[in-house]
Amino acid sequence: MEIHEQLYPGDVVEMRKAHPCGGQTWEVVRVGADIGLVCQTCGRWVLLPRRKFARQARRFVRRGRPGINGEDEQVA
Repeated sequence: MEIHEQLYPGDVVEMRKAHPCGGQTWEVVRVGADIGLVCQTCGRWVLLPRRKFARQARRFVRRGRPGINGEDEQVA
């Protein structure tokens, strides 16, 4: 199963493989060609290519808000 939904900073995802610290949940902190993730157990920051992230992500644990970093906001 691959995740094809829109990603937002603040999303928390569960990955297929556990981190060496034992944690499986990661928070998305950067969205672009690469996805920046922070381990919810130990705080380690990693950067994964979008394609590798899509294959390794299992499910969303919590969804972030659209527009948190200026995305999808309308300027009047």
